[in-house]
Amino acid sequence: MSRRNRNKGGQHNLAAKTAGKSTGNKLLPQIIEKSVSQTRQDIAKWRTALNGARNTDNPAVYMLYQLYEYILDDTQLTSQIENRIQDSLGSTFNLKKKGGDIDQELTDSLQNSELFNELIKQIINTRFYGHSLVELDWKQEGLNEPQLIAELIPRTNVLAKKGTFLPDYNEEKGVLYRELPEFGTWLLEFGKPGEIGLLNKAIPHALFKRFAQSCWSELCEIHGIPPRVMKTDTQDPASMTRGKKMMQDMGAAAWFIIDSTEEFSFANGVQTNGDVYGNLLKYCDQQNSLLISGAIIGQDTEHGSRSKDESGQKMLSKLVLADMAIVEMYMNTKVMPALARIGIVPADYVFGWEISEDLQTLWQRTLQALAYFDVDPEWMKEKFGIAIMGKKETAIAAIQGSNLNAAESFFV
Repeated sequence: MSRRNRNKGGQHNLAAKTAGKSTGNKLLPQIIEKSVSQTRQDIAKWRTALNGARNTDNPAVYMLYQLYEYILDDTQLTSQIENRIQDSLGSTFNLKKKGGDIDQELTDSLQNSELFNELIKQIINTRFYGHSLVELDWKQEGLNEPQLIAELIPRTNVLAKKGTFLPDYNEEKGVLYRELPEFGTWLLEFGKPGEIGLLNKAIPHALFKRFAQSCWSELCEIHGIPPRVMKTDTQDPASMTRGKKMMQDMGAAAWFIIDSTEEFSFANGVQTNGDVYGNLLKYCDQQNSLLISGAIIGQDTEHGSRSKDESGQKMLSKLVLADMAIVEMYMNTKVMPALARIGIVPADYVFGWEISEDLQTLWQRTLQALAYFDVDPEWMKEKFGIAIMGKKETAIAAIQGSNLNAAESFFV
């Protein structure tokens, strides 16, 4: 029987054995659902939410986290965060015995599993939100075998500083989740308690951007479809009725009726075609790009260049590598021990990212080595896909005479 089959069978048997142990203190079913009003947010509400989250005696984090969800309606901010997360989710990892070989079958079975994808995502999200509390549970669909899944406890209901779970985030009394027997196995905590994440710094720029969009929209409405004015005898009911009907029948633009003896005019304001709002929108996007990606890259630049874009991509890659290092740390210190206790992985297994090689640099070094050494044909085939049938006398001279561009174009 393969390791994968043994593992699946173990999951099924373990589900029946541990169901009573893992469901005694489930947190998610205790949450009281609440409607969240979509009222307009401003800087004053951000300050109030921030003060509530930083209150030492009676912290309240739900206002701040609701504000986080509000600003994530911003498409540019969401795309920056998703780009950073997806880079890690799209990377390959390995599960292996400590100091031993990779368990390929177990790795393949968990590589694209819902369990590992959610765990990796929520670990990275600690960079943006500051904290994640995840609950593991068995899930069965139809007649399929039970699968272990991970679900995020809503951050609005978690006071990480005090280690308290609040079924109702408006109440002060809750459950001290770190004292539960499930903590560390069925309840996994990531991030530093008390941290509020990078999204707090994105709030003012996202709010100013929404303000600028609203003002620009009003400018388009006023200057795009100017209001209509009609002068008539407002004391005559018949004239007023006729005037109203005329204005209503003329279209959807704003209109008003004044007396024939009255005057109306627009106040002289700053003459603009919307540049002031466009510049504010651009500035807010650039600041959030710097915050999340470390640089202003790609679609965020009007007069960009290839060198700027490449340097920005390098900065983003450094941030992604840092995210992956955090994921690997939490996986080996918290997740893998918990999964071993549940029975998903063996006790002495570790998680590690598969390091991708720089094939261009490796090819250059291979060309240099061919002038002095023989290279294993099997290795060449494995690394570069070149099937070497034999040696030619002119091979070394030809390789030495080739330039890097030719080598690069070969792999494009």
